[in-house]
Amino acid sequence: MALTESEYIWMDGARVPWREAQVHVLSHGLHYGTGVFEGIRAYPTADGPALLRLDEHLDRLFRSAKMLRMTLPHGKEELRAATLELVRANGHRSCYVRQLAHLGYGVMGVDPTGAPVHVSIASWEWGAYLDGADRGVRLMTSSWRRNDPSVVPTAAKATGPYLNSALAKLEARDAGFDEAVLLSTDGYVSECSGENIFVRRGDVLYTPPSSAGALEGITQDSVTALATDLGLTVRRENLLRSDLYAADEMFLCGTAAEVTPVRSVDNREIGEPGPVTGKIRDAFTAAVTGADERYRHWLTYVG
Repeated sequence: MALTESEYIWMDGARVPWREAQVHVLSHGLHYGTGVFEGIRAYPTADGPALLRLDEHLDRLFRSAKMLRMTLPHGKEELRAATLELVRANGHRSCYVRQLAHLGYGVMGVDPTGAPVHVSIASWEWGAYLDGADRGVRLMTSSWRRNDPSVVPTAAKATGPYLNSALAKLEARDAGFDEAVLLSTDGYVSECSGENIFVRRGDVLYTPPSSAGALEGITQDSVTALATDLGLTVRRENLLRSDLYAADEMFLCGTAAEVTPVRSVDNREIGEPGPVTGKIRDAFTAAVTGADERYRHWLTYVG
């Protein structure tokens, strides 16, 4: 998906022109995937653009860095202020924000000891992440298994392990599908290449647990809260591949994908976006745009 360039990127404490935000080709993170990142969306509201759950995303960035034994050279409040400043400077009404911390130039070899930590923040305008999001996306189960928590810390939003997602995504697209479902090494449903999964059976919504290798998604948490407030029961339980085929409704969620209905899995039809998916999408839109006062604490206004 092509990028729409903005004017500035924040890099190591300073705002620089987009095209000048560069790193050395011998950066450790480029060779070994030693980095962590976050994705955040800013939405248009009656009071100007607002970032959805900014503090929770920053908290996860620091948790991810800790798991990789990376010490960020900037504190949370500095990165919070820098994020808001960047969105203001780029003049966005709505946008996607990517915060990245990676090990830079200075050492080579698998041992990262002594490599400097660089932090950058970029923002750009980004529309629907998945093709066919309105009518429902078509999924296939990938032949690649999701990273196991005993192999890499799947609770960390780390750069290197996303090779797993890229391979699954390419496989699905080459086969004519919109997105890939990955199973855990034990055969349970984990997540898609970049989204958490929700399945409705009767009056209950199910979503896979982190023990299946799924990232504990912030949008997943938001959807859980919205669904609960709508009177639905949400359970984090292991799901089999066949549970997806038997779903009454199914949707994906994530910062980039937001709430995206699923039309079919492995050519088993689920159907048009269902009523519960519709209610959750509407509730999500009302929350992120500030229309529903109950969720205004999720929003940080750019000002």
